[in-house]
Amino acid sequence: MPDETGGTIVMILAGGEGQRLHPLTRDRAKPAVPFGGLYRIVDFPLSNCLNSGLRRIHLLTQYKSFSLDRHVRRAWGVFSADLGEYVHPVPPQQRAGGSWYLGTADAIYQNVYLLERERPARVLILAGDHVYKMDYRAMLARHLAAGAAVTVACVPVERGRARAFGVAQVDGEGRITGFTEKPSDPEEIPGRPGWCLASMGIYVFETPELVRRVAGDARRESAHDFGTNILPEMVGEGARVFAYDFGASAHGAYWRDIGQIDAYFEANMDLVQVEPELDLYDEAWPIRTHQPQRPPVKSVFGDLSPGGPGGPGGRAGFALDSLVSAGCILSGARAERSVLSPGVHLHSHAHVEDSILMDDVDIGRGARVRRAIIDKGVRVPAGETIGLEAARDAERFVVSPGGVVVVPKEMPFLQEPASR
Repeated sequence: MPDETGGTIVMILAGGEGQRLHPLTRDRAKPAVPFGGLYRIVDFPLSNCLNSGLRRIHLLTQYKSFSLDRHVRRAWGVFSADLGEYVHPVPPQQRAGGSWYLGTADAIYQNVYLLERERPARVLILAGDHVYKMDYRAMLARHLAAGAAVTVACVPVERGRARAFGVAQVDGEGRITGFTEKPSDPEEIPGRPGWCLASMGIYVFETPELVRRVAGDARRESAHDFGTNILPEMVGEGARVFAYDFGASAHGAYWRDIGQIDAYFEANMDLVQVEPELDLYDEAWPIRTHQPQRPPVKSVFGDLSPGGPGGPGGRAGFALDSLVSAGCILSGARAERSVLSPGVHLHSHAHVEDSILMDDVDIGRGARVRRAIIDKGVRVPAGETIGLEAARDAERFVVSPGGVVVVPKEMPFLQEPASR
């Protein structure tokens, strides 16, 4: 194993409450939110770790962590304890005080005992709620070559979006000379007007530096956050803080912070493109998850001939430009530009478009769904419409600023859907 991975442990910050993803986070932590039909969001950083040869991982959990813990147990038993490999969910234990995690830096501080016990040379800190593919070995190699105290993964983003991130300024060697969290007037990349260099919330720290910084931060009033407190302080003191340009890496610059409904919806819709930027079919960089035993996809009533069952007034079961997971049944129904999770059932004459249906959603006969996210176990009655009547939708459901309708998990309707 290369030195840069052998001397590194990973700490994934997976305790986010995800208020902007409500109601998808009503019953689960943000990293446990389903994504792309088969996956949970946390599967992406975990798969990146596995593919990068990093197999000592602490998953720092907090908010409504049951489904996240259960998913990790089911999906991530690939690591061998006999070889010193692990994924350990670590809930708040209040070892360093009487509070829950107060911020990203405080989450590390409250688990410093793990670093003292294992004594790694360096720590890779990841967010558990971003979707991307990244070979962390390249970032670690950059960190070692620069002799950095901390390296921050960065990606170019349009200036209008940069206000939501930490923004870095770098010199010709990639050393960060300025860092501001969520600036109102973000500084552009020199020579690239309209673009800023945004932090991805991914950090490689030398362990002694990390321990010293989070311990110092814990002793004073602050937001206890890496982007707000730790990094600006280090840059201001002239510490060796470097940027790793993810945009120039082998996996390109696809990275999505899907912390609000519209961003989550758009990232899922990215996947149904003919050539999506995030390639889930890349055999060289597989994304792992737990896949329950389900029967094959079934599509019936597909006669599209003139006057046949698929003609005017008829029915045809098919999916266009969509992801369709195992166990789905399209019984004389249409799905277009949609993500269908395992066990979804579309009954005759139902029409779903530009939507995300999570596990075991049942769409009744003749129902229509457009630009919607329907969480697990919802049974949409026959003839129901979702996403077609804005005023009616707003009375019943959460509707995002972009007009995406969100139906909460197992939400009951007044009537049961008709059988097919």
